[in-house]
Amino acid sequence: MGQGKVERMESDTACPGVLLYDTTLRDGTQGDGISLSVDDKLKITRLLDRLGVTYVEGGWPGSNPKDVEYFCRVGDLDLEQARVVAFGSTCRVESRPEDDANIQALLEADTPAVAVVGKSSMLHVRDVLRTTPEENVRIVRESVSYLKANGREVIYDAEHFFDGHREDPGYAMSTLRAAVEGGADVLVLCDTNGGSMPWEVEACVREVRLAFPGVPLGMHAHNDNGLAAANSLTAVRAGAIHVQGTMNGYGERCGNADLSTLIPNLELKMGIAALPPGRLGHLTRVARTVASIANQPLGRSAPYVGRSAFAHKGGIHVAAMRRNLQSYQHVDPALVGNRPRVIVSELSGRGNLLSKAEEIGIPAHEIDDLPQVLQTIKELEYQGCTFEGADASVELLLHRSRAGYSAPFEMLDFMVVVEHREGRGIFAEATIKVRVGERVFHTAAEGNGPVNALDAALRKALTPEYPHLSRFNLGDYKVHILDGDQGTAATTRVLLDMQNATHRWSTVGASANIIEASWTALADAVEYGLTLVKP
Repeated sequence: MGQGKVERMESDTACPGVLLYDTTLRDGTQGDGISLSVDDKLKITRLLDRLGVTYVEGGWPGSNPKDVEYFCRVGDLDLEQARVVAFGSTCRVESRPEDDANIQALLEADTPAVAVVGKSSMLHVRDVLRTTPEENVRIVRESVSYLKANGREVIYDAEHFFDGHREDPGYAMSTLRAAVEGGADVLVLCDTNGGSMPWEVEACVREVRLAFPGVPLGMHAHNDNGLAAANSLTAVRAGAIHVQGTMNGYGERCGNADLSTLIPNLELKMGIAALPPGRLGHLTRVARTVASIANQPLGRSAPYVGRSAFAHKGGIHVAAMRRNLQSYQHVDPALVGNRPRVIVSELSGRGNLLSKAEEIGIPAHEIDDLPQVLQTIKELEYQGCTFEGADASVELLLHRSRAGYSAPFEMLDFMVVVEHREGRGIFAEATIKVRVGERVFHTAAEGNGPVNALDAALRKALTPEYPHLSRFNLGDYKVHILDGDQGTAATTRVLLDMQNATHRWSTVGASANIIEASWTALADAVEYGLTLVKP
């Protein structure tokens, strides 16, 4: 739904598909805070291969021992289709490729394809290489020619091409001509500084196509102006058939073109094949797994693959979605392996709660007073709670509204004392009184803090009746101050995650008293686990 195909411009030749080139393992690792072990890189290589990416750039074999080891081990992977690529630069100024250690390292990597980067910008020739324009053209031509003569598919990356073209169009084109004369299989136009605009990209790609008819063109975009994906799609419309990027947009500075955005836009919006048939539905899983391996949080609002990409919060939106799923979704989430999600909050309407009830298996007719549940949620959010990250609290409110629902326990009293004693330091003691059925339990326990002591006392009271409570563990405990201008009198919101071997659930509490906020979240988490999670 909502995936109309965009026709290519009349002057462009038909493009039945594009070749995807993933550089997560090389350019992606240049991103701030990203470091991958060799095993990490091999895992991601397998993932990308199963997804259906055409090329996987493994690294720069002449730059560090880790990449050398990667290329030694990657040959042992049973890859279905991906071609592993070794990356390097042209030979050094005033040297020959056969005598250049970097070029020799590319060959020693023993990959079917190599990517070689060369200068397109007069600024870089003059100020970085510090050589003559003619010498730069020579090393481009001879480096490509030497690698071709050694049986490699050569992908030529024209670094800073768009900046160089603005500065001196004739010289930028002459560097491409040198690569073509050397036998380059693909000319990749690089927006290395990430500052080009789509109309500039379109004009340049068209010009290069006319100058080098029949030579496949590619695009390598950085995201410094937020347009890497748009520039990449524009390049494809203008004739590029090779697209470079990284999963989740990892890369130096503001990152590279994000393949998890590009792939569905190519396939669902432009009608251009980017993956083998049936693979697009794996995209969300792959994007999230790569994020996990890289130890990076995947943006909740990441297009297509983020947790909130198809999340619906506004009451009007959800009401419309219940009548027609296309009303507030531009594509079916299942096409990319994602799913819709209804968020319950102060902005909710009846539809949000009905959708949430259906999601957890509660028939609408079993909810005694839906408007009252909705009003309770709005009042609690006004007091400081937020239910977007506390689905278990929402489920409990719905279950408590059902006729016949009986809570596993009722809190009667609690007291928490925090002491400092000489020779022992700070510790806390909690006393709690709860009713379970017709019985009242009155227990006390110590802890390293007030919440820990409350948790221990509650478990001590309930475990004899509910032995599986001992298998519940605290997964996370987050405290957020809502109105810091009130100082120590500020309202505190507590989000608490609890888990057992198979499930994880989240609850929320809010109060000007941090102990009360913590108790609310803790008690709800225990109640949810005892009543709604299978032992």
